[in-house]
Amino acid sequence: MDPDEVVALTPAEQSDVVGRGVVADVERLRGVLEDVLVRLTDADVAAPSRLPGWTRGHVLAHLAGVGSSAARQLEHARARRLVDFYDGGRPGRDAAIEAGAGAPAEVHARDALAAALRVESALAALGPEDWDAPTRYRDQPATAVAHAWWRELGIHLVDLDLGVGQDVWSPALLDHLVEFLAPRVPAGVLVALVPGGGASRWELGDGGLVRVHAERAEDLVAWLAGREPSGPVTAERDGEPVSLPELGPWP
Repeated sequence: MDPDEVVALTPAEQSDVVGRGVVADVERLRGVLEDVLVRLTDADVAAPSRLPGWTRGHVLAHLAGVGSSAARQLEHARARRLVDFYDGGRPGRDAAIEAGAGAPAEVHARDALAAALRVESALAALGPEDWDAPTRYRDQPATAVAHAWWRELGIHLVDLDLGVGQDVWSPALLDHLVEFLAPRVPAGVLVALVPGGGASRWELGDGGLVRVHAERAEDLVAWLAGREPSGPVTAERDGEPVSLPELGPWP
């Protein structure tokens, strides 16, 4: 075969290529999580996180729970079986977080890391034909489950407020978060996200143009995700300062 010949990928192969890129970034983020967990103390666990009303223990219990649930979805998807994401639905998920939040640091570290590694094992087992297998995560395929864990791990690493900042979000994760969070933009507004005073990097919605400025792209995505940016985020319409658009609920 001519080495310069372009080989067309099947849809399954294309999904596999995209999925493997997500897996690589998930593994990188898990390494960051490990660095956090080896230093975790009981005092850290009991202290507030960046999420209102949640301690770091709540965030860690949620990470362990959502990781285990994501892994289960992927394991069953590979076998072409459908199972609920959380046992007991959203109430079961909330009860598990409350029950686990006060555990000692050693338990949180063990459970969060075990869940993260279980997800990676489940992802590694997926073949090209498995990425589009159905799941009960929002009735979407296994690819969506991988993306969900990618988001959860990246965002909650920052929410823990244990020395990990938004710069841990890779360019690929930033792009994915913006795409996922685009439905938060209110109707009738076209939001241009403009980092560093240059050209807009992302445009979301449809309607009257509002430019949202920040020095760093990560701050723009943090604002879109309902998190506290590390620097100022401002908005302008037709060159005049305006209030930031009021964002809708998490998709």
